[in-house]
Amino acid sequence: MITFSEAQLLAWITPLLWPFLRALALFTAMPVLGTRTVPMRVRIGLAAFVSLAAQPMLPPIAVVPLDAPPALLVAAQQVVVGLVMGFAVRLVFAAVEFGGELIGLQMGLNFAAFFDPMSASTATATSRFFGTTIAWLFVVGNGHLVVILALAHSFTAIPVAPEPLSWLYGVQPQQWGAQVFSGGLAVALPLVVMMLLVNLVLGVISRVAPQINVFSIGFPVTLSVGLLGMLVTLPMLDVPFNAALARMLSHFQ
Repeated sequence: MITFSEAQLLAWITPLLWPFLRALALFTAMPVLGTRTVPMRVRIGLAAFVSLAAQPMLPPIAVVPLDAPPALLVAAQQVVVGLVMGFAVRLVFAAVEFGGELIGLQMGLNFAAFFDPMSASTATATSRFFGTTIAWLFVVGNGHLVVILALAHSFTAIPVAPEPLSWLYGVQPQQWGAQVFSGGLAVALPLVVMMLLVNLVLGVISRVAPQINVFSIGFPVTLSVGLLGMLVTLPMLDVPFNAALARMLSHFQ
């Protein structure tokens, strides 16, 4: 007859339970996997698989009785860490979409707004295009594997402990909002400069040849130059995106 004690059962469950909670919170908050189109059962299965596969990389985790009050604090810590990590990844996507907003504003396409069912908000055409492109780039460029690796390393940088919020003082997530504007400007800066030169040329033409109706030719010109600039700069979009993603994940490694 096979018998085992409560201590042995806790020793088996503890290394799997806390990584599972942290991974599930991450997959719920991060882009691509955290959208409404991904069923919750898929996220739960992925979190269980990641927590099992990451066991050789994880440091030793102290056994906490599940019926004790510290267990609730440890569970809260795993959820908070996972949500903050997913929030950090989502900020990188928001920076790229903000860059698309700036580009659309310069091209005159910000009037082409529609309801986005993924985020339950209004999105412009260029912002949605950049968001979809960066989502494909995130998957094709193994960005999800980079995030999972950062999740495994987070157990060394942020050990499992009954202190849900103490690690936030060193991470300072309230300062990450500036990354949206700096990252978006880095994405949109080449096209913004290009559209500024186009507007300067159109202004000179309107002064040199007043008989030319600049308002009738301005929109087609800016739209054509903007689309051409997007075609040229899209292959280089992975450089600021990967740099911003690595910078945000460095807080957890």
